Amino acid sequence: MTDKPNPFANLANLRLDQNYIEAAGVKKLLRTVPVRKPGRQEFVRVHPALRLAPAALIELKDDREVYFVPPPLVPELDGEYHAAALFLTINRQNVVSLWPVRLPGPDGRHSDWQRSAMDAAAAAERRWVKIRANMNLGAYEIFEALNTNIPEPVWPEEAFEEILRIAFQDRFVDSIDHPVVKRLRGES
Repeated sequence: MTDKPNPFANLANLRLDQNYIEAAGVKKLLRTVPVRKPGRQEFVRVHPALRLAPAALIELKDDREVYFVPPPLVPELDGEYHAAALFLTINRQNVVSLWPVRLPGPDGRHSDWQRSAMDAAAAAERRWVKIRANMNLGAYEIFEALNTNIPEPVWPEEAFEEILRIAFQDRFVDSIDHPVVKRLRGES
């Protein structure tokens, strides 16, 4: 029996280069874009230019779903929607999402929750941050990553309009007969 060299003797020769996806000649397709607040343990960055504000949104808390309402339908849904800014975010795992941050109500006043979320979004344009709700404070606490060597985010190539379409592909209220509108009116 011939002694073959151990192919695992030098682990450095077996490790994939960090760019292995690019080297394989594939491109990751963006097909899902969550619409949600960042998780309490999730560091995110906010794109400095890609956002939509104000936008009308309906949030179904029990279903954990957010629906987009186009301006022509807003008068039909008084009291069912809220105005928000939609910020393009990316986390450390390169998951792209839209972060809806409520805007002031008709009286123009911000709650401390809204103000602290806006402050966090602004901070995340320049550095990696995470937020955590503090009920005693009545606002979000903002935490900055201590590691200053975290690479800058790699933003998706898709146009912002396409990202919005992907995010709301099944959650766009396109008519007064939409199932969500009927549900909110007690018609279904």
